[in-house]
Amino acid sequence: MKPVIEFEQVIERGCGIDVHKKLLVATIRGIGLKEETREFDGFTESIEQLRDWLVENKITHVAMESTGVYWKPIYNIIEDHFAVILVNARHIKNVPGQKTDKKDSKWIAKLLLSGLLKGSFIPSKEIRELRDLTRYRKKIVGTIASEKNRLQKILEDANIKLSSVVSNMSGAVATRIITDMVDGKEDISELVKYRHGRMQASEAELASSLNGRMTDHHRFMLQMIKQSIDEKKALVEKLNEQIEKQLKSTEIDLDAKLLESIPGVGKDAAASIIAEIGTNMDQFPNVHHLASWAGMCPGNNESAGKKKVQE
Repeated sequence: MKPVIEFEQVIERGCGIDVHKKLLVATIRGIGLKEETREFDGFTESIEQLRDWLVENKITHVAMESTGVYWKPIYNIIEDHFAVILVNARHIKNVPGQKTDKKDSKWIAKLLLSGLLKGSFIPSKEIRELRDLTRYRKKIVGTIASEKNRLQKILEDANIKLSSVVSNMSGAVATRIITDMVDGKEDISELVKYRHGRMQASEAELASSLNGRMTDHHRFMLQMIKQSIDEKKALVEKLNEQIEKQLKSTEIDLDAKLLESIPGVGKDAAASIIAEIGTNMDQFPNVHHLASWAGMCPGNNESAGKKKVQE
């Protein structure tokens, strides 16, 4: 008969939730409670029923897996009522071959009551909203860079070597020349007039770079790409306005300005830093924990004097 291992209980009443896209399996257990498992769907009304059930049973702590984005609607509804611990799924895997949703939720509840779960960092609602904005802005800026690369490929296909004679394809000279090309202006003698005295390339070199084979197809593609870039730049401006509004509404714009005083940290970087780590540094015991959370230092996995590769 296999020995039964008992864990010391450090939390009186808790709930473990196994999270899926359409299904939530919750198990409650603790002092004065009969262990019970219930299933809920992922709709708001059902999650509210889950919350009310936990409140009715005087649950104080809830633990759930950080499964994709499916934990977020649950967290948004229950965060004001319980101490919620969000756990990396790979840290609480059950025994292989013995896995069911009910067993998973029971195992999570057992580990929770024993104080064996290490929660993930979850910033406040205001910081989470700021994070959505800054991450989306970063994605859009990356898309603009991709569109500029596509524009360059179209020019190369048309045998236009403008990138060989200008230092910045997003600069004033290149932008004006490309705009005129898109509008059907092909007179090179007119296009080279955009050259200014700071350009290293001569007027003759600029003219040679523009002597290509621009077709209607190339113009159409350039027009579509430029339109896409302009639309995304407008979107970035709106995001910047909303980020500024969010910083002021949460009264953390002073923290952002403090970060901007660091050499190399600009306005956008300061907002992104706050969006990722928040303003309450008490959640990180020391600088080493912050560096580890940010992925700036390697993990440790040593056994029998040998360091194993982190998976």
